[in-house]
Amino acid sequence: MNYFSFAGNAPIVIAKGGFSGLFPDSSFNSYQLALNTSLPNTVLWCDVHLTKDGIGICLSNILLDNSTDIAFVHPKVKKTYLVNGVAMEGWFSKDFTLNDLGNVSLIQGIYSRTDKFDGAYIIRTVRNVTQLKPPGIWLNIQYDVFYSQQNLSMRSFLLSTSRTSIINYVSSPEVGFLRSVAKRFNRTKTKLIFRFLESNAIEPSTKLSYASLLKNLTFIKTFASGILVPKYYIWPVNPNLYVDPHTSVVTDAHKAGLEIYASEFANDARFAYNYSYDPIAEYLSFIDNTEFSVDGVLSEFPITPSAAIGCFSHINKNNSGQAKPLVISNNGASGVYPGCTDLSYIQAVEDGADIIDCNVQVTSDNVPICLTSIDLSDGTTAVEVPPFRSRMSIVPQIKNQPGIFSFNFMWEEIKNLTPRISNPFVKFMLRNPAYKNAGNFWSLSEFLNYAKAQPLVGVLLNIENAVYLSTQQGIGIVDIVLDILNTAGFNNMTDPQVFIQSKDSAVLARLKQQTMYKLMYMVDETISDVTDTAIQDIKSFAHSVVINKKSIYSTNMAFITSKTNVVQKLQSANLSVYTYLFQNEFQAQAWDFFSDPTVELNTFVQAARIDGVITDFPGTATAYKKNTCLKLKKTPKYMKPVQVGSLLGFIRPNFQPPAQAPSPVLTEADVSGEPPLPPVSVSPVPPPPRNGQAHREIPILLSLALMIGFLFI
Repeated sequence: MNYFSFAGNAPIVIAKGGFSGLFPDSSFNSYQLALNTSLPNTVLWCDVHLTKDGIGICLSNILLDNSTDIAFVHPKVKKTYLVNGVAMEGWFSKDFTLNDLGNVSLIQGIYSRTDKFDGAYIIRTVRNVTQLKPPGIWLNIQYDVFYSQQNLSMRSFLLSTSRTSIINYVSSPEVGFLRSVAKRFNRTKTKLIFRFLESNAIEPSTKLSYASLLKNLTFIKTFASGILVPKYYIWPVNPNLYVDPHTSVVTDAHKAGLEIYASEFANDARFAYNYSYDPIAEYLSFIDNTEFSVDGVLSEFPITPSAAIGCFSHINKNNSGQAKPLVISNNGASGVYPGCTDLSYIQAVEDGADIIDCNVQVTSDNVPICLTSIDLSDGTTAVEVPPFRSRMSIVPQIKNQPGIFSFNFMWEEIKNLTPRISNPFVKFMLRNPAYKNAGNFWSLSEFLNYAKAQPLVGVLLNIENAVYLSTQQGIGIVDIVLDILNTAGFNNMTDPQVFIQSKDSAVLARLKQQTMYKLMYMVDETISDVTDTAIQDIKSFAHSVVINKKSIYSTNMAFITSKTNVVQKLQSANLSVYTYLFQNEFQAQAWDFFSDPTVELNTFVQAARIDGVITDFPGTATAYKKNTCLKLKKTPKYMKPVQVGSLLGFIRPNFQPPAQAPSPVLTEADVSGEPPLPPVSVSPVPPPPRNGQAHREIPILLSLALMIGFLFI
């Protein structure tokens, strides 16, 4: 397999401080996990700092208080030094001997990551890391000038270490340091790499900016065999967080005879919206395009670039992928565009979804339409539109909060509303803000007509609130949907198939009597088990079951604690199992999945054996189905499913998540508790007076307050 790298080889993975996206940087388990989950030639990275007695230690930052608990162990040794001309205050390794640091523990320096592993690991020396005998060692010497000012010699330490250990790479952002050791490493296996910092920062030896040095790669070649650059040097990201056209830095470096490595990769960091929070997609833009490939990537989550290189690169465009799991969209590609819009459905098809879905709502003039919710406050800007906001009400049979309900408006009114993209993690990550209000809504007829012309396995129609609509609004949603399907010709078609989903067993029982469509029973609560009688009851009206992720893998404080046998029991009864909801944002995943949506998908497919995934990002699931590692007889370690409870074993007893009660068991009473679907009321039930309980208008001040809240979503 040829790459557009310097030598045509596959890029290498450099594990920054090991697997520092999970464990504290440079801890034993961080390095060990990197070796256990990454490519066989993965290189371990150590940021080298010197102690008072000249020992090299691995720490992510020159300030020890950013990555250790030293402020509690040695509270009085806080000092201020000039580091490359900038005053820095904190705890510095040069003020302590290695023995002084014996009781200092490593902590996770990124506060958005779990702190459950803090305090369990001591500081590692460079020698400790070399004793792991990894495939490669990369020493980063960031502050030679500073340590020289403190009468400590990085050069002497490096040369001494290289006599007893093989050092594969040495990087530094300081020209003077690399030039001082270049002759000693000439004709050795050690590669010297010049590290570029922020483009406007000043290199301390030449007093030139890194942007200026980038223009003179022939000079860099005189003392280095490669360069390490922040990823935005290659794919610039504009202030709106979208990728701009790539630069020529990769090809320029290769023309100058230099290898080039890219840095600053982390699955849980905000990266360009173009990648839809799929870190593998980002890596592929650096290693698998028709113009260039970097020679390696520096990552805090080395399992992800390992999979990108080993499984997802150079995939044949005609590769259709394996049959399972079925990829089912959730309101179309709703992670990319506003849900249930033409754009989200078109994107889902382009992404390769097997089944696209429509959450069927019905308007006051009996037009079935596709909307994310019966409440127009979700997925549209209705709350900002006075004619809609003024008709906000509470319908307790549907929800206890105020809503703007679709059955109170005609299709001509709703179709002109502005869509609004869902942002389930709005405090941390936004979805595609440039298109947050893009697209147009479709009626069910328009949705079906589009779907008929696409290479789909099927369409999924979700029917909810049938009893309320029938008895209180005079709307027979089941009959309306069936009429539209018949009109569109789906009653006489087998391709694409029709799947109908509902939480209401009465709806599915009615459909089972009248149609041959595939029926899906949705369990809308987390369960730990299902009784045999419940399974038999489900089989009487459905062909498959939809359950949430936590009904398969139980979690506590975002750690996987156990795996249920719900999937196995349902499948043993010939019921297919589909699972919701898969989202790319790292907040949607357990820590065990390493902030990587592909690791999560792989575990549910390979270990839980689910039949399909329901996802906001069908492109990620489709790419997973096409990865070449699925066809290998021996699964590489970076594509093995995670082990249940494996991370809990690394948490100290006093940091363990507290015990929690198990989720309920799904019983026959839960399944068959609904009465048969009632007949449609001859006419809609009029709303009661303002003080009634079934339908209440919302005071104008409250509706304005709600509008203000939605404006910030």
